[in-house]
Amino acid sequence: MTETDGFDDLLAVIRSQRACRVFADAPVADELIGRALDAAVHAPSAENGQPWEFVVVRDAQRRADIGALMARAWEAHGRAHSEGRLAPALLADVDAGLTGGIAAAPVLVVVAADTRRGLRATVASSVFPAVQNLLLAATAVGLGSALTTIATTYAAELRELVGLPDEVEPVAVVPLGVPARRLGPPRRDPFGEHTHRERYGILW
Repeated sequence: MTETDGFDDLLAVIRSQRACRVFADAPVADELIGRALDAAVHAPSAENGQPWEFVVVRDAQRRADIGALMARAWEAHGRAHSEGRLAPALLADVDAGLTGGIAAAPVLVVVAADTRRGLRATVASSVFPAVQNLLLAATAVGLGSALTTIATTYAAELRELVGLPDEVEPVAVVPLGVPARRLGPPRRDPFGEHTHRERYGILW
């Protein structure tokens, strides 16, 4: 395999990764989860602190409880914030996901940051690259996934549900599972529309 072949394979995964919020009733092997998490921990982090912690939740009741936090946050403020900002089809998809579809995934990965291994100010810049690796790796092994943060609105309750100590801050919840339907390609503007040469306004 040439270097170009490797890049093409990587680009194919990147271009096919998109949010999945409806999952089939199919099991997910630990091996696949492990491969995705191995990719996650190879992300960069501030000062190489590697502050990430992952709680893999399979228990049906605990998944339902996490889903209930998502639904409560969506009903309380998320939907009102998104209405009028999201296209109707996307709003409907997000609504379905946050009111049950995501909680029905066979696996929820609660992503957290141990603030003893990094500054609170660098939590996002350290942990979200790992989440991106997790999403891409899930796609590569045939799983659907999505980045969600709305459950962290109720951080104390989420922390209690998965037993996080006070120093470990919940950052995201990533569902993993077999997509219930085929996911089309993500819709993205060409990079040249938002890329500038030397100074802003001189488009690529």
